[in-house]
Amino acid sequence: GLNFLIPLLDRIRYVQSLKEIVINVPEQSAVTLDNVTLQIDGVLYLRVMDPYKASYGVEDPEYAVTQLAQTTMRSELGKLSLDRVFRERESLNASIVDAINQASDCWGIRCLRYEIKDIHVPPRVKESMQMQVEAERRKRATVLESEGTRESAINVAEGQKQAQILASEAQKAEQINKAAGEANAMLVKARAKAEAIQLLAAALAQQHGSAAASLSVAEQYVSAFSQLAKDSNTLLLPASTGDVSNMVAQALGIYSTLTKPQAARGRAEQPPAPGDVQVAGAEVPKVEQEDSS
Repeated sequence: GLNFLIPLLDRIRYVQSLKEIVINVPEQSAVTLDNVTLQIDGVLYLRVMDPYKASYGVEDPEYAVTQLAQTTMRSELGKLSLDRVFRERESLNASIVDAINQASDCWGIRCLRYEIKDIHVPPRVKESMQMQVEAERRKRATVLESEGTRESAINVAEGQKQAQILASEAQKAEQINKAAGEANAMLVKARAKAEAIQLLAAALAQQHGSAAASLSVAEQYVSAFSQLAKDSNTLLLPASTGDVSNMVAQALGIYSTLTKPQAARGRAEQPPAPGDVQVAGAEVPKVEQEDSS
């Protein structure tokens, strides 16, 4: 406020600025938790909150706060390892501000903030840190490459698995379709054979059907006999190979033997024609006579 000074008796002893003050903290050495010596400096931001305490509470407030900041900095760095010093600079600054404010409250000074400017690492430690960074990068590159190889192998295996599954499903569908086709073909063949048997039975039941059957059997017998030399090297031939009429008579005798029960049943159901009886009666003794000869 407004004050009056008596000349030669009163004079101004202290002049305090209430503005924010910036103080450079000199560079100092500090030892970390893992015994690494660092050279560190900072900037301190202060403000005089009580001019009376700042004038009469301490002789030199700026020097006192600077020394307190240095000692607090060395103490806080001793609690941290080298790697944590670079990662936790903000928490380190906050710890220094709290420690300064606790001690400077009676001085009428308040520390607003503290900032670390530079951290100087010894050359050998710096080289080892660079080697560590390079090793970490090579490690990450190797890990990434191995993960890429692993994912590639997994993708290839998954692709092969899916391909095998699809191939097996396709083969299964093919077999099912093939089996269904074969079953349908067998049904069609069976139906065709049944119809053919029905038509053959109907044809044999007609007039002169037995004579036509005898002719067909004789033709098949002669055709089968002609194929014997083509299928196997071992042949069983009858004695009368050159007598074709004898072979035909034998085939007709076999057919007549098979058709005797059916003929007997047919005669019981329906009287045969006189001509058919004479023909059959004339043929059978002839066949038997040829068989006996």
